[in-house]
Amino acid sequence: MRLPKAVRDNLFFLLAETSTQIANFHVLQETQAQTVAQRILDRRGYTYNLKMRIHDGCVEALRHGRKGQINVFSLRAAEAIASDLERISNLTFECVHLVGNVKDVKVLKKNKISSLVDEAAAGIELIEKAIEEDDTKTALKIGTVERKLDRLYNSVFRSHVKDIRKSKQPEDLITALFIAQRIEEIGDVLLTISESIMSAKLGQPMHIDRFRSLKTALSDLGLIEAEVEQLAETKSGSGISGISDAATDDDGYVAIFKDGKKDKLKEERESVENWHEIYPGLAPQILSYKKRGKNASLLIEHLPGSTFEQILLSETDKVLESAITTLTKTLKSVWKETKRKKSASPNHMGQLTKRLPNVLEIHSSFEIGAMKVGDQQIKSLAALIKHAEKLESKIEAPFSVYIHGDFNLDNIIFDPDSQKIKFIDLHRSCYQDYTQDVSVFMISNYRLQVLDHKTRQRIAAMALRMYDFAADFARKNKDTTFEFRLALGLARSFISSTRFILDAELANAMFLRGVFILEAIAQLDEKDITSMRLPIKELFK
Repeated sequence: MRLPKAVRDNLFFLLAETSTQIANFHVLQETQAQTVAQRILDRRGYTYNLKMRIHDGCVEALRHGRKGQINVFSLRAAEAIASDLERISNLTFECVHLVGNVKDVKVLKKNKISSLVDEAAAGIELIEKAIEEDDTKTALKIGTVERKLDRLYNSVFRSHVKDIRKSKQPEDLITALFIAQRIEEIGDVLLTISESIMSAKLGQPMHIDRFRSLKTALSDLGLIEAEVEQLAETKSGSGISGISDAATDDDGYVAIFKDGKKDKLKEERESVENWHEIYPGLAPQILSYKKRGKNASLLIEHLPGSTFEQILLSETDKVLESAITTLTKTLKSVWKETKRKKSASPNHMGQLTKRLPNVLEIHSSFEIGAMKVGDQQIKSLAALIKHAEKLESKIEAPFSVYIHGDFNLDNIIFDPDSQKIKFIDLHRSCYQDYTQDVSVFMISNYRLQVLDHKTRQRIAAMALRMYDFAADFARKNKDTTFEFRLALGLARSFISSTRFILDAELANAMFLRGVFILEAIAQLDEKDITSMRLPIKELFK
């Protein structure tokens, strides 16, 4: 880790202080000597001061350091490690207070608390070496202490529970168990320290399970030297990284590495496999899938080209026109190929109702109640949604097609060289109403936080092209309720997408458009559904 001298020195002072406190506690739980307890407790202020010196030193380095001479990841790790070491000290102080409540010193001597303390001390001793080294081996060893402490604590817990049941005075045993639990918690803190050190050395956020999965992925690719660049973090917590071969001059990625919760990645793997069976060529190839406890990782082929968002914001009009033309041709082919006679219930209003609390947490002013303006009665937002939901329950899409399920601009890739479209992030793919994908695509254009007039015109044109294509498909397939279902989908997406938008002006514009659509729906009866038309151009201005 590359750290300024003042930060490094204070970090090592704090490490030494933490080690001393653990060593003194080992003596205390053997002797219960009041002088040892006081010696530990008297150092609380010194621990806090060292932590603050490290934090202040990191801030100063960021503020005054020259570009190229500071390592942000190392400074971030130093701050985190300092806070974690203070947490270890605080746990030690709590243990000291608990020891003072134990009446029979033999209770502390005869159980495995000493073993727990020894294991925690061994982990702390490794931290300085891990900071100094150029590789991650020692950092990984620190992380394994957490599992050892877990196993030891479980053993202590089982034996104490048995003894408590037999004891007529269980107070000391219960207190000893509390002490053991706090020492076990030191293992959790050591795990986060090991991950901070690894993150600093690798130049990106990293946890142990992810690191092990990444090593396996590199082995699967047969790479001896590799560079890993973090690309994104999904809303579900998955990490996405690009892997390139460091032994070649090629700047492109060899593969994409994705890791996260097992259920999410399992869904994505199964959806990709379904796409390969249903419509080959659209989904990327999965190079490997590995499970590790509750987590999993996917190694996916890297797809050439750019996302639709990148094309919309950065490419020429010619490339953009080629991209939207290829996309609509691809969608037409997919929808025709996968079309099923089985009807589909879009459930747009059910989705909006589910997501509305998250919207109101961010934008509390959107909770519109019923009101009266002159002689005009204004319905509440809840009443508008309820009325729309009632009408929605009366109709279904006359057929279903295989949809993407999360059809945002950044999940669609276009390669200008091959003139081909690829889909990514497919864990929500299923047979459904195609207005799901159409509405999400249109709103993902509108919600781009770009203000210049020319780009906003391109955004509106892209959304209108998708609408024209989908409306034409609906006419040719005798889908008479398309406009109504799309209106529901647009209202849902306009309103629910504001939970990702902090810009008050953009969020308000989106919300008002969603409410406008719901108010238009509120004027309809069941017999009016097939005649509904939206002012699409005005909505996307």
